[in-house]
Amino acid sequence: MGLREATAELHRKAEKMEFNQRMFRGELSKKEYLHYLIQQASIFQCIEEHKSADIGPDLVRLTRVFQDIVELSREVPDSFPSIQATTEYGIYLEGLKTKDLYPHIYLNYMALMYGGQMMKSKVPGSGKMYEFDNVNESIAMIRAIQKDEWADEVNKGFKYIINILDELQRHSK
Repeated sequence: MGLREATAELHRKAEKMEFNQRMFRGELSKKEYLHYLIQQASIFQCIEEHKSADIGPDLVRLTRVFQDIVELSREVPDSFPSIQATTEYGIYLEGLKTKDLYPHIYLNYMALMYGGQMMKSKVPGSGKMYEFDNVNESIAMIRAIQKDEWADEVNKGFKYIINILDELQRHSK
C-alpha cells in the first residue's frame, strides 16, 4: 500500500475537524487564526531546527509564519499561548533524528503546498505561511525522498494534528 492510501483515513479525519472546516469556510476570527499560527510556528520551529540542509531553503516556513503572526498581532492584542497538544507534538519531534523528521516534513509542508493554497484566501491576514517561491520545486524535493514506509510515522503526525485541531476548537468556544 502506498503512503497516500495508508494515511488516507487520518488525513480525511483531520480535514473534517471542526476547526479545520471553519478555517476552510473563512469563519475563523483573527484571534482564532492567530492562535492557530502560534501552533504552526511551534511545529515548524521544532522541524526546522533539526532538519538537514538537503530539504531546500524554500520549505523554511518559520520566517513566514512569524510575518503572519506579527501582522495579526497588531490587530489582536491578546492571543493564546501554545496549547498542550502542540507541546506534546513538539516534544515528540525534538526526540526524533533528522531522517525520522522527513515524514513530518511531508505531512506539514505538503499540507501547506496543497490544501493551504485553498486556505490562503480564507484566512485573516495576508497568509505568508502559504507562499512558496517555487512550489513545484518544493513538492518535487519532498517527493524525491518520500517513502511508503513513512506511513506509520505520518499517521502519528496526523494524530498529533487532530489533537491540536480539537484543542484549538475547544479554546474557540
